[in-house]
Amino acid sequence: MFELTKTRLSEGIWEGILTRSEGSADPRLTVRHMDRAVTGLELSPEDAKGRWRVRLPIPREAIADGVQTLVISDGDTVLADITLIAGEALADDIRAEVELLRAELDMLKRAFRRHCLETM
Repeated sequence: MFELTKTRLSEGIWEGILTRSEGSADPRLTVRHMDRAVTGLELSPEDAKGRWRVRLPIPREAIADGVQTLVISDGDTVLADITLIAGEALADDIRAEVELLRAELDMLKRAFRRHCLETM
């Protein structure tokens, strides 16, 4: 069993630290985007405690309008995902989310005021 912790995303390179739990075999990491294998993953030993440094250049095909997700896994176990959001679709999504949050906040305010009036 492994744990993958993101350390940073900078200049198109995602970086993380992979930690091995007791008794785990060596990692066999794979990366997928839109159900296709992604190449370029670098895995280098960091120390004798079973930790590795992970580097993944974000592929050009993952930089596009909308929401793109890259999934890093070891066998069938998903260890991390990288989500990129860009383009015109983003603006509409954010506006819709803000509208929904405002409506929910108004509903909560009305319920709270009603509750305060009933307890008086």
